Amino acid sequence: MNSIKVALLQLLPEDTLKKNMDKGLAACRQAAAMGADIALFPEMWSCGYNIPSDNAELCRLAIDSDSEYLGAFRLAAAELGIAIGVTYLAKGENAPTNTLTVFDRHGESVLTYSKVHTCDFGDERVLGQGEDFYVSELDTKSGKLMIGAMICYDREFPESARLLMLKGAELILVPNACPMEINRISQLRARAFENMLGIATVNYPYGKPDCNGHSTAFDGIVYRADESGSRDTLILEAGEREGIYLADFPIDDIREYRKTEVHANAFRRPEKYGLLTDCTVNEPFIRKEKRK
Repeated sequence: MNSIKVALLQLLPEDTLKKNMDKGLAACRQAAAMGADIALFPEMWSCGYNIPSDNAELCRLAIDSDSEYLGAFRLAAAELGIAIGVTYLAKGENAPTNTLTVFDRHGESVLTYSKVHTCDFGDERVLGQGEDFYVSELDTKSGKLMIGAMICYDREFPESARLLMLKGAELILVPNACPMEINRISQLRARAFENMLGIATVNYPYGKPDCNGHSTAFDGIVYRADESGSRDTLILEAGEREGIYLADFPIDDIREYRKTEVHANAFRRPEKYGLLTDCTVNEPFIRKEKRK
């Protein structure tokens, strides 16, 4: 395996589940024709990141794991021979969840992740929360690799990517729905740098309220043996427009880099980090919106 190509599907959503399904399937076909190993959607593509305040309407938009929507992307993955990371508002035990499922090139579900860090200061306070971060082996036509996932606001907590690295992730898939500017993009650059892994982020383009495109990909390789000084880990940054952007991750190079460099888990001292699991929150960080 030399590289893994991830198609960042920076698409404008439609106004129905069926239209989003059809547009998404067409985008996956285009991604396959471009040579993608993985096609990745922005956050909650099934409903275009629409979160109604009315609970009945919210539950109506949520879909089951055996829905036509997920079944269509499962079949597409097998027919096209590419992995597909499809996002949706999923039915949950107590409330719908913001969820990603990854189908491999055979149409097998290899990873399902629900957003752990919901934006409880906004519309997402009505959603259920994920319970953990997961890593799975993904079979692509270019070879196998270990993938993990985090969704949008998860990016703002270093612990999200750190846990995924510790569980073996080589590439993190990040569906997104927010304005991507220098500070948020810098967070992703930092997550790739400090964990020595690839990060692929897909946002909605300009035209979707509160979004502006700028989907990104970072390879996490800061130093190369044949180059002096450090390098920018940015592989790709899309503009504002709708489109499919192909990010080429040098997975073999990332693996070699991880064998010798000093970041990630090489010199950590977890015995000193006990405070990280203390649940106490003091001023000035107390927020009334935070769930108990």
